[in-house]
Amino acid sequence: MKNRLLFLLCLLGSLFLPAQELYYPPTTNLSWETMTLEEAGFCTDREQELYDYLESTNTDAFLLLKDGKIVIERYFGDFSVFTPHLWNSAGKSLTAFLVGMAADLDSLNINDPTSQYLGTGWTNCPATEADIKIVHQLTMTTSLDDGVENSACYDPECLVCKAAPGTRWSYHNGPYTLLTDVIESATNQGINTFIAERLTPRTGITGQYRDFGFNEVFISTARSMARFGILVQGNGRWAGTPILRDTAYLRDMITPSQSLNPSYGYLWWLNGQPSYRIPTLQISFPGPLLPNAPQDLVAAIGKDAQLLNIVPSQGLIMVRMGSTPEDGSLVSTGYNDAIWEKINGLYCTTATASAADLPAGVSVFPNPAGDFITLRSAAPLRRVSVFDQAGRVLRSERLSGQQARLALESLPRGVLLLRIADAQGGVSWRKVVHR
Repeated sequence: MKNRLLFLLCLLGSLFLPAQELYYPPTTNLSWETMTLEEAGFCTDREQELYDYLESTNTDAFLLLKDGKIVIERYFGDFSVFTPHLWNSAGKSLTAFLVGMAADLDSLNINDPTSQYLGTGWTNCPATEADIKIVHQLTMTTSLDDGVENSACYDPECLVCKAAPGTRWSYHNGPYTLLTDVIESATNQGINTFIAERLTPRTGITGQYRDFGFNEVFISTARSMARFGILVQGNGRWAGTPILRDTAYLRDMITPSQSLNPSYGYLWWLNGQPSYRIPTLQISFPGPLLPNAPQDLVAAIGKDAQLLNIVPSQGLIMVRMGSTPEDGSLVSTGYNDAIWEKINGLYCTTATASAADLPAGVSVFPNPAGDFITLRSAAPLRRVSVFDQAGRVLRSERLSGQQARLALESLPRGVLLLRIADAQGGVSWRKVVHR
């Protein structure tokens, strides 16, 4: 018993060791370290199949990064590393990050009423206007009516009452777009000046918001979008320098922000949740947003499939820019998932490949966890055993398939240790915080 306890205590300490070191490209030149597909844990057999699919679906730029290094960088047609591109609604996720930066400066608090920065009368909804907060704009829960003739319109006459703030989720561009006005009012800086002075010098992220009718759209190169992915993957730090100091805000930004649509954070889309909603519909769909993608993926998604995907468990970042693919939807989840089906095809599938050969290993998410966690493995799962910190076995269950859901509601709160065995004889240990 003492030996087992000592082993588990040593294991617990080892689980706090840092993951693979994240590479940060220089901020003042085009140099950027690369990694081959093989070095990233992929095979080249189906590489061309990915490129053919991207080109046939009107892709202009595609990048795949591993631990910050470029594994794939492809441009199609007349596009190049220097060509700027619209982010469309993927820029919402950047706006959320900028709100966090403004909060870092004590210029605003996300629980402040929006009218504190936009003044009274910014809506045509006097009954509830004072109750709408910045956090409602971040979570798409202002509950203003998105069924108006032009849901992108942010003039007061377009922003009418529908329900009490926080009680209805709807993908409503009008109230969202006003977040840039909130930032500008709070910081006394234009949004592009704010970026140029506080983001670009420290990260190399360049670009500007530009007005297209009622839409305010960020424009940059694909590499700047990839840099933003590295910044978020690095927990708001760039090469050791904190860009967004409030790590609690960053965590809340990329975890479920409300129960109405658990697949939505602060203007970020989240995979691996029990259900999701999409724009224009008031119904929930069961299952994860992107079934073929890693379940801990978080995504910035814009019209015509402007995509930034971040996979913390695998150190992967994917960027896709282009014109409309086949689905042409506001939030191209189907197309995003199809790209991951192609990326999954890059993993080596030779007869001698084992679970240890596959880069993902075992993923456990979310973590910290509520009443349920999901286990995902490159090899078929066989059994999971749950231990407390004293080394006592709390539960042991047989599993099958490469993904399983484990209920935690009857287990104690705090740190739990999971021993996960797969059908190929591999064993992985994971630490989970049950809260």
